[in-house]
Amino acid sequence: MIIYNVTLNVDQEVHEEWLNWMKEIHIPDVMATGLFLDNRLCRVLVDDEGGITYAIQYTCADMPTLERYKTEHAPRLQAETEKQFGGKFVAFRTLLEVLHTA
Repeated sequence: MIIYNVTLNVDQEVHEEWLNWMKEIHIPDVMATGLFLDNRLCRVLVDDEGGITYAIQYTCADMPTLERYKTEHAPRLQAETEKQFGGKFVAFRTLLEVLHTA
């Protein structure tokens, strides 16, 4: 399995609106693609005066599934986030391979 991890630092003044939008609109839209098995939204516990940091993790079955998401859906969904909160966040993405689960 693959975890698609998106880490974002969100400006303090919009973080509540951003958090609600993520929970009510964006994450459900990502899950509606049918390509991810589950997701989790986490707050990163750091002292950062520049904003609040979150990590969103989406789990998919394999790399071809993730590549399908990235080509068929990610550009549109990322553009919607940029339209809503452009200039109010920074994001970076990492991929994790699940080696073992308990």
